[in-house]
Amino acid sequence: MSLGDSSTPLGRVRGLGSAREGGEHWLSERVTSVALLLLGTWLIASLLMLPALDQRTLSEWLGSPWGAVPMALLVIVGFKHALDGLKVVVDDYVHEPGNNFALNTLLLFLAVGGGALALYALAKISFGGHA
Repeated sequence: MSLGDSSTPLGRVRGLGSAREGGEHWLSERVTSVALLLLGTWLIASLLMLPALDQRTLSEWLGSPWGAVPMALLVIVGFKHALDGLKVVVDDYVHEPGNNFALNTLLLFLAVGGGALALYALAKISFGGHA
């Protein structure tokens, strides 16, 4: 018996969202939220443990793998989480299919571009260039 052949109303809809999708997106938002909570805690704790917050100290900190790698993860997860959240807003409030596609495409380009710019700046600092 397939999912659609169930005899009860609950059996017919079990496992399906209102639009028969969205569970994966919901889980992605929750996972990135937890990751941002952990990475944000790491960032605050790391900054509080530094002897000073001047440019030289921060450059040295970001030059080490213990500073650069979690910071890169923070950037990636932050932009992914922001993109997921903004896509939900667009999908909920923009009902014209063409406008919906255009806005979602624009959001994707902005998220990828912003993330790439942030990672480039981080790499430049990490590898000894001037920011």
